[in-house]
Amino acid sequence: MPRILFVTGKLAEPALRRQLAELSARAGFEYAVAVLPITVAALATTPWIVRHLERPAGFDRVVVPGLCQGEFDVFAQAWGATAVERGPKDLRELPEFFGAGQSERENYGAYDISILAEINSAPRISLADILSQARKARADGADVIDLGCDPAGTWEKIGDTVRALRDEGLRVSIDSMNPREAELGARAGAELVLSVNQSNRAAAKNWGCAVVAIPDEPATLGGLAETVEVLDKDGVPFRIDPVLEPIGFGFAAALGRYLEVRRRYPDAAMLMGVGNLTELTDADSAGTNVLLLGFCQELGIRSVLTTEVINWCKSSVRELDLARRLVHFAVTQKTLPKHVEPNLILLRDPRLRAHGDKSLQELAGLIADKNFRIFAEGGIVHVLNSDMHLRGTDPFALFKEMEKLATIDSSHAFYLGYEMAKAITALTLGKNYVQDQALRWGFLTVPEKPHPP
Repeated sequence: MPRILFVTGKLAEPALRRQLAELSARAGFEYAVAVLPITVAALATTPWIVRHLERPAGFDRVVVPGLCQGEFDVFAQAWGATAVERGPKDLRELPEFFGAGQSERENYGAYDISILAEINSAPRISLADILSQARKARADGADVIDLGCDPAGTWEKIGDTVRALRDEGLRVSIDSMNPREAELGARAGAELVLSVNQSNRAAAKNWGCAVVAIPDEPATLGGLAETVEVLDKDGVPFRIDPVLEPIGFGFAAALGRYLEVRRRYPDAAMLMGVGNLTELTDADSAGTNVLLLGFCQELGIRSVLTTEVINWCKSSVRELDLARRLVHFAVTQKTLPKHVEPNLILLRDPRLRAHGDKSLQELAGLIADKNFRIFAEGGIVHVLNSDMHLRGTDPFALFKEMEKLATIDSSHAFYLGYEMAKAITALTLGKNYVQDQALRWGFLTVPEKPHPP
């Protein structure tokens, strides 16, 4: 069984020992705790640790606090081959750090659903803006850039735009029912045209690319069989899109049509335009995208089309990229899509961690300096230093109490106000608050730079 030395400061020692007493047996290691002669271990730099800690002997690993700063080569210079690593920033994250209690993630990340990211009203946008949007979509996970054309008129310069995108190494599709636009785009290198039905299917054989077949009458799938027959006869590769409808306009029936098309055409490639639901529903798009991709994964729909027009859908491509990995893992491994992809949990946190009143009271008795420590849990904000342990739900009232017991200058007041705002936000939304760290927003999280008070 491996032996691990955990390095900490005086304040965190009791909580660390409690955590390790429970975790060590579950994660399978023996441990010892080295307490540095410093109150808060995060203030210790790596050179300082080397000077104040004897060379560890008899340990397989040494774990230092996650917030300590400095280069790690000083450990090798002082301690030789001893394995030293930076632990989590919050000791309550040690179970995750050691993989205890987490879902098995072996082979996680594979996917077989392609994402088409539509640039809406492309004829009205400058080429520079189209290229900018396309590069972002590719960086977010899009496989194909879809050029959305206007229903009225013909975009005669579509070929120039397709060639510009292809020169960037991007794959391109054309979203137009106009045969002229489809032909110009396909000649320039577009690989797919959305969409064809009775109105334009005869021209598809001249384009030299794949198409998306849609019904003439989505509610009944009317005309779809005839379009599929024509495309088959003409040797045109195709995907079928039964057309997703918004809630209140046939959403449930539309899902039934996808099931029916799969029954009729068990081997056909299929596509779903998920933007028809995400863009037209007052709900953050991440959860909706996961559910739709779960449906697609189970049914063998291997292409999805999305847009990022309305504000709550501005990160849909990135959401779909994460979601396709999650649903592929769930379906292929026959496991629940739970405790696997925390980056898709944006509003709340995957799990709440709490010190508990006893630990906070114990910590308050150990603090020997005037620096404020802020904690937020159980619906309460706690403010601690050597002179106070305040509790409350109103940050303005707490600050008035703090001013009675301490001298606070303007810059420190600004810092405290910022931290209080984060603490209240965390309590409101069910998030973990850690002083001087960014609140977690899944893949949207922006790390904070340290700004000491």
